[in-house]
Amino acid sequence: MVIIQSIREMKRFVRREKQKGNTLGFVPTMGSLHKGHMSLVNRAVEENDVTIMSIFVNPLQFGPGEDFDQYPRDFEKDEQTARKAGVDVIFYPSTEEMYPREPAVTISVDKRTDVLCGKSRPGHFDGVATVLTKLFHITMPDRVYFGEKDAQQIAVVESLIQDFNFPVELVACPTVRESDGLAKSSRNIYLTGDERREASALHESLQKGAELYQDGEQSTKRIRERVLAVLNDRLTRAEIEYVEVLTYPDLKAVEQCNGRMIIALAVHFGAARLIDNMILGEETQSISSGISHHLLSEVN
Repeated sequence: MVIIQSIREMKRFVRREKQKGNTLGFVPTMGSLHKGHMSLVNRAVEENDVTIMSIFVNPLQFGPGEDFDQYPRDFEKDEQTARKAGVDVIFYPSTEEMYPREPAVTISVDKRTDVLCGKSRPGHFDGVATVLTKLFHITMPDRVYFGEKDAQQIAVVESLIQDFNFPVELVACPTVRESDGLAKSSRNIYLTGDERREASALHESLQKGAELYQDGEQSTKRIRERVLAVLNDRLTRAEIEYVEVLTYPDLKAVEQCNGRMIIALAVHFGAARLIDNMILGEETQSISSGISHHLLSEVN
């Protein structure tokens, strides 16, 4: 495995691999790797000749008062984890390497961001889109891999790829969960023992909402109320930020379920902000079925 820290060297590596005719899979991360990240790597290794992982805690996607400085960082551990999983290259740039000066041009995301996480984190997805634009140009991947836990991010990235004609396939991979259903997250380490036990209610509440839908309920209000009822009953140490039932991937509020829908939630356990979601729709129970095989034409 190779570790590359400079943009120039990363682009040189990519050019060599492209000349050999190798396909490149890309897994962008902020480090603090867990089994969820490894599921993305496993898929990338399976589908590509070369797997590139970036580890970069992007300051542009953190707002004032968020946990940028406290975000868990352990590169030595991440390096060992990535090596065992079969990553070929870690792109590990510094903040100064990625942003040597204040950007004169950034990306502004106008749709799919005024709800869910975007509603309480203004500018967050602008930062995500800006860093991904840079990373796509630097790594020039054939496929990029994201976890379905970050469903709003996937919706935004889908728009980014389509609107800017990036020659990359977006592959959405199923959420990896603990035995009690809690979605794997780098922020789970912030939970106390009691909070961790309560956190299993997140997935349970989504399941109850999905069961109501499967029983024929079409009212988004009643599905949302079912999810909230479970959370309010089970959570004593958390603050609920939102529970929403929206169309997907457009993320529009509607009164009646219509086609593909998402139940999404966010809660705060002290310093830990946890998100989770579930897709509703008879044709698909996975985000990836609508995205992972969508390969955009390459730009000549």
